[in-house]
Amino acid sequence: MNNIPIVVEQLYPVPVSKAWEAITDKNQMKEWYFTIDDFELKQGAEFNFDVNVPDGDFIYHHRCVIKEIIPEKKFSHTWTHPSHSKGESLVTWSLHPVEGGTKVRLTHEGVENFADGGENFARENYVAGWTEILGTYLKEFLAE
Repeated sequence: MNNIPIVVEQLYPVPVSKAWEAITDKNQMKEWYFTIDDFELKQGAEFNFDVNVPDGDFIYHHRCVIKEIIPEKKFSHTWTHPSHSKGESLVTWSLHPVEGGTKVRLTHEGVENFADGGENFARENYVAGWTEILGTYLKEFLAE
């Protein structure tokens, strides 16, 4: 098994404060990420969301618990699929000011813990998903 964390980085031509709001404000998240009605930026808070699979007839439920918040620097939370796997992983969003904007680094640790969920939970699917989310959806949202 590959226990190496998935790391996806993207540069955005916006201040750290704008990138931080995009990834921690539920009203902004629904514009580029997912609709997470019960999201509250508070350590220990649980949030849930569902993802419909294109060309599929099932839904992936996600349950997450916020583990750490360092405003405008770091936001981490668990990531689970309780209806498909017993595994748990950790997603960390790190923000770094750079000349001309902000570098966002997403680190997803522990995806190998979802092996019991089947091939849909393969590492390459997470890599592709996070790459698209940061490289397309968040990029387009922050370009507006």
